[in-house]
Amino acid sequence: MRLGQSAVVATLSLTLLGAPMGVDGQPTLKMPRIGYLCAVTCGARPPIAGADPLPIDLFSRALEALGYVDGRNIKIEYFPPEQAEPEQRGRLAEELVRRQVNVIFVAGESATALAARNATSTIPIVIAVSGDPVGVGLVKSLARPGGNVTGVTYLREQVATKGLELLKEVVPRMSRVAVLVDPTDPAHPRMLKELEARARGLGVRLRPVETRAPTDFQAAFSAMVKDQVGGFVLLAGSNHLFHGSRIAYLALTNRLAAVSSFKEFAEVGGLLTYGPNARELLTRAAAFVDRILKGARPGDLPIEQPTTFELVINLKTAKTLGLTIPPTVLARADKVIQ
Repeated sequence: MRLGQSAVVATLSLTLLGAPMGVDGQPTLKMPRIGYLCAVTCGARPPIAGADPLPIDLFSRALEALGYVDGRNIKIEYFPPEQAEPEQRGRLAEELVRRQVNVIFVAGESATALAARNATSTIPIVIAVSGDPVGVGLVKSLARPGGNVTGVTYLREQVATKGLELLKEVVPRMSRVAVLVDPTDPAHPRMLKELEARARGLGVRLRPVETRAPTDFQAAFSAMVKDQVGGFVLLAGSNHLFHGSRIAYLALTNRLAAVSSFKEFAEVGGLLTYGPNARELLTRAAAFVDRILKGARPGDLPIEQPTTFELVINLKTAKTLGLTIPPTVLARADKVIQ
């Protein structure tokens, strides 16, 4: 049956009245929803004075550069800081699935990406994480991920061994090095194995120290002091990043040199960090979101790796520990915190 002209006008008017309106007052289509999952404080913590923008801000800016503006033509769903804790990663992933997001973006590490993949096998997942996605079972291969996961990753094993080398350069007389290991992180056993192989080449002995929860930190530092280690490697992971400030404080009070792969650790008082450029990771991850929203299948998009890595040195911490950073190391620093 054909509608008359007046009926068509009435129907169109009702449609426009019921349609969501954009910022310019024009009717808009339903906005794609992007779920932001980061089981650490990188989602919404107060910024550190002088620190780089938060990952969620960098991600939003990268999306804006591609034409996606939160609240205008996309909606980013994320969680307040009191919810974004490592032990909540599974529940938060399931919540994003219930919200029927179009894409889940995961920042942080592979355990959080696994939680997202366990929550859905159909919603595309874009990662910007540390760890080996093949080794932990996230994807079949970097070149052909298959399934619903793709994005950007860096191999923490290689970054951790480089951090160990830098720590040895800064503390050349060091013969014992501790490694703070979270046994709940699926990537840490592989990282520890790589570190042990490199430590032998450097002539140092490793002392693995497990830290499953913040309640383990004090005992861990007491053990390191008792064993007279010259410093420690802080393996990247949600629990360690979430409590980076406390670990940095304990390192200073116990006069221990430390290296990690996330820049925030040096910004809150850690001695050294060596790791990928977060801006590059998040910018490239945003491009994956763009391609998926335009119809690409995540399993067909090869996982990429970063090309830029940064060395950050906290010179104030070095002075507090009575260490002199060798000029050769200082010259390679991308950022020096005075």
